[in-house]
Amino acid sequence: MLSLIVVVLVTVAAGFVVWANDKRHAKYGIAVPAGASLTVGMLSWILFSAAGLGYQPGLSWIPWILPILLGAAAATASVLYLGRNRTSRDTARLTAILRY
Repeated sequence: MLSLIVVVLVTVAAGFVVWANDKRHAKYGIAVPAGASLTVGMLSWILFSAAGLGYQPGLSWIPWILPILLGAAAATASVLYLGRNRTSRDTARLTAILRY
């Protein structure tokens, strides 16, 4: 259970770091990358623990490290997707509104 607490804290922190390093972070909320990171990190920890990978010699790092990496990757992917799409859609809607 301690590993879940560590995964939760580190993946949320990774989501906040990803948000802070994005230059377009004003286009979406601070909780979006942290939430995506937390969701993927917790689900992968649950799956890895249910598969018994945390209690086998040589594989005990999987429920500790891999969910953190997957969570950080999910935060980065959500930031890249939202940053590009929200900026282009907001610009298109603003242009359409200003044309009237």
